[in-house]
Amino acid sequence: MTSRVDKIHRRLFELQLDAVFISQPLNRRYLSGFTGSAGYIFISQKDTILATDFRYVEQSKAQSPDFEVFQISGDFTKWFPQLVSDTNSKRIGFESDYLTLSAYRQLVKAAKKLRPISRPQLIPTQGVVESLRAIKDSDEIRLMEAAARIADAAEEHAVKILRPGMTEKELSWNLERFMREEGSESLPFEIIVASGANSALPHAQPTNREIMPGEPVVIDLGAKVNGYTSDITRTICLGEPSERFASIYRIVYEAQLSALQKICTGMSGEKADSVAREVIAKAGYGEKFGHGLGHGVGLETHELPRLGKTSTDILSEGMVCTVEPGIYLEGWGGVRIEDMVVLDKKIPRVLTQARKLVIGEGS
Repeated sequence: MTSRVDKIHRRLFELQLDAVFISQPLNRRYLSGFTGSAGYIFISQKDTILATDFRYVEQSKAQSPDFEVFQISGDFTKWFPQLVSDTNSKRIGFESDYLTLSAYRQLVKAAKKLRPISRPQLIPTQGVVESLRAIKDSDEIRLMEAAARIADAAEEHAVKILRPGMTEKELSWNLERFMREEGSESLPFEIIVASGANSALPHAQPTNREIMPGEPVVIDLGAKVNGYTSDITRTICLGEPSERFASIYRIVYEAQLSALQKICTGMSGEKADSVAREVIAKAGYGEKFGHGLGHGVGLETHELPRLGKTSTDILSEGMVCTVEPGIYLEGWGGVRIEDMVVLDKKIPRVLTQARKLVIGEGS
């Protein structure tokens, strides 16, 4: 974790800050390794402090040996002044995207308890830690590869067990149980199983609808290993697919293939999105691809970078993201094909490997 703290030190210099106060739980875990549900991190050029309450003191000492553990109790006004009083920090950044207005007011009140000569200025910041999290190191990638293998196996398992009349909820529960038995921690998001007209909803929730032959079945799922997640979608079909299904599937497949072949480091998220979007638009379904091409994956299922029509994020070596074009037709259904990739040697290396097939019943 020391190298990550060193990167924070460089960011403090760039932002002209004396310190940063971290309250977002996954940012806290990323920097310290601490997995408890309560706590804060304070980092200056000379201080590296993990503040948590009595319940987690021993855990924090074991998980975060490079951090000074500072025991807290009550709201900010009870302990924040003591935390920062000896650090000589005049400009302290806080995570404005995460801290609530109520908590911010408490923080301001706490700062005012210090003498004017040592009272810090609270500076809103955005993405200080998230920008670091966007670039994965080799250990993080190994964990995501493990999570991808579990998700791959679940997609293959879905093909084996799916039968006409099975409900979306039944299939979803079977897949959740399968992934937990294969070693996944709690799932990073609720599994999407959407059949027939339901598959026209990109974020459909499983229902009691029975899955029938000949219709699209979108299965979107992910696993988690040591906090790191995976994300994959396959669209399958029981029995013989209709001509419409085959046509839509082929367009989405070609859009994804084009993106996987052309995406590279240095490209903006907007440009990456346009590679797949152009294929779908030329086929006449541009308005039916309503979401972005993809998103970063890591400790969260959705993090930086963002691949979409307005994204200015620049793709860099070590980023892990999804590539997931789709077409959604109201009243009929939809097709989405999603893989998770890591930008490795300037180009995408696909981490998810489950077969991309229109599966016929019994095959």
